[in-house]
Amino acid sequence: MHEEIAALIDQEGWRAEGAAARVHYDGGGNRVAIEFYAAAERVLYWTVPTDEDRDTAAPIPRETVPNPLRRRIREDLDAAGVDPAIERANV
Repeated sequence: MHEEIAALIDQEGWRAEGAAARVHYDGGGNRVAIEFYAAAERVLYWTVPTDEDRDTAAPIPRETVPNPLRRRIREDLDAAGVDPAIERANV
């Protein structure tokens, strides 16, 4: 397991999934999954279905993610020893 992944799973809500770490957040009727990929040093945001009509997650542009959530992700990355600027890096 990558050191960064091991450090992130010590943060609230994060769990390891192979070479990635993931956390889910609910807010305003939306559910968002955030994934950090250690090898690529990238953060991706996904919508997560909340009803039976949709069963597939879909990537979303980071600009559509509320700033407080993005700030929280940068804080978690920083606490795990990961450069928080990668949250802003394009894929």
